[in-house]
Amino acid sequence: MKQSEINQASTAELQEKLAETRQAYSDLKMAHTISPLENPIQLRAHRKAIARIATELTNRKEQ
Repeated sequence: MKQSEINQASTAELQEKLAETRQAYSDLKMAHTISPLENPIQLRAHRKAIARIATELTNRKEQ
């Protein structure tokens, strides 16, 4: 998810997307443990997406 998409999304959408992204990251991590992923950079991309969404949610709570 791009930062502009994150800024435009509602809080409920972000919470849903955060849950989906965390689940996808967990699945990828488990698959990578069993056998190496073809593209392990996906793990980093999911971690960064989780951080971006969580940061935006935190900023919205503070305001």
